[in-house]
Amino acid sequence: GPILWAAGSYGKIVRSEDGGKTWGVQNSPLVSHLQAIAAWDARRAVAVGNRGLAEITGDGGRTWKEVKLPRSEVANKLLQVRAYPDGVAWAVGELGAVLRSGDYGATWVRVLPEKDQAWNDVFFVGQSGWLVGEFGQMLRTSDGGQNWTPVQSPVKSSLMSVHFRDAQNGVAVGLAGTALLTTDGGTTWAEAPRLTREHLNCVIWDGTRWVAVGDKGIRVTADADGKDWKAGRISDKDLSWRTQIVQASDDFVLAGANLALLHKGELQILGRD
Repeated sequence: GPILWAAGSYGKIVRSEDGGKTWGVQNSPLVSHLQAIAAWDARRAVAVGNRGLAEITGDGGRTWKEVKLPRSEVANKLLQVRAYPDGVAWAVGELGAVLRSGDYGATWVRVLPEKDQAWNDVFFVGQSGWLVGEFGQMLRTSDGGQNWTPVQSPVKSSLMSVHFRDAQNGVAVGLAGTALLTTDGGTTWAEAPRLTREHLNCVIWDGTRWVAVGDKGIRVTADADGKDWKAGRISDKDLSWRTQIVQASDDFVLAGANLALLHKGELQILGRD
């Protein structure tokens, strides 16, 4: 199966080489809470977390080393990191942090000035990119992140996650069951019917539908066109909060209160964070 990585409390990093069925704990130098991890390939990955810390590996996680990031005097928690071709990575977080690396995470530059608002997620398709954050704030770029334009948002509550299935079609999700849809590359966004009051923390496109997960085991799905929204629990027996859902072939790995594998609709708890 595909190689998967997950990061969590006290600097813990785990890796699976069989699509999430078994996991090995890695030797991570940081004891700070990690918020996100992203990999370029089987060897190279980057993890980011609290206090503005980041670490990289170039050998499949056998060794990790801490890297220096541009720092703010006020707040530095990094909330998300994503890896893109040719060593590019984007990390976002508190106090308007939008950081870019072009060398597999070794060095980083701050792209946007500090502001009193967190960016919670960043997503790119080619040269098109999108940022979502607190107070419903959204930005978009069409030149690979050199210039960012504000986008009119239909909500004032925090947006936690954004995902595009191509350069035109995307979904953003956030607090109190918010789900937004765009079909014009993020220029305009429409609110989907609100099917839950639970916070939605992560949304992905799984190849056939949109899948969002969040608090108390909630899952919200929609078809390709962003219609036919449905909400329910992933599993009746599980009310864990979820911060991440990752596709692994036909299965899904869920991170948050615990690490779990969703295999043919059955939820298997793999371990506590």
